[in-house]
Amino acid sequence: MSRFVVVGTSGSGKTTVARVISERLGIPHVEIDALYHRPDWEWTPDAELDAALSRATTGDAWVVDGNYSRTRPVTWPRAESIVWLDYPKRLVMRRVTTRTLRRVLTRQELWNGNREPWTNLYRLDPEQNIIRWAWTTYDANRQKYLEAQADPQWAHLAWIVHSSPEETKAWLTSL
Repeated sequence: MSRFVVVGTSGSGKTTVARVISERLGIPHVEIDALYHRPDWEWTPDAELDAALSRATTGDAWVVDGNYSRTRPVTWPRAESIVWLDYPKRLVMRRVTTRTLRRVLTRQELWNGNREPWTNLYRLDPEQNIIRWAWTTYDANRQKYLEAQADPQWAHLAWIVHSSPEETKAWLTSL
């Protein structure tokens, strides 16, 4: 296995796990958020994003992280494995809240000069608050991946499902 897509609810640790896979196996890491979010939080048009992902996933080995359903037709047919971080909601919410607070306070740069906005701490609209986004999309994301596992279209994929960080750590250690 050398072509991975890492999925899971926002805050589950997709990018961290993808980085470790990349380092352990010496393969390129592609973070969809970094391709998608332009400066000032502008979105990359679909055709450009698809082209960038196509270029990034033409090789024999890579790891992509991201939950964008619209990128699935580009990445999943080329992938060999889906690594699904299917962690409990309470854990994901604790992680996304802690991460968001840290990023807001430290003004950590995320992608292309963007920083976590203060609105992620108080806006009620999930489109403007990553914490609310994680809360409101958790169940739908989980259902989406359960359905994808059973979909014959994705029968070529090996599903590596982790229900705890301990399972993930043990698997990463085995790479």
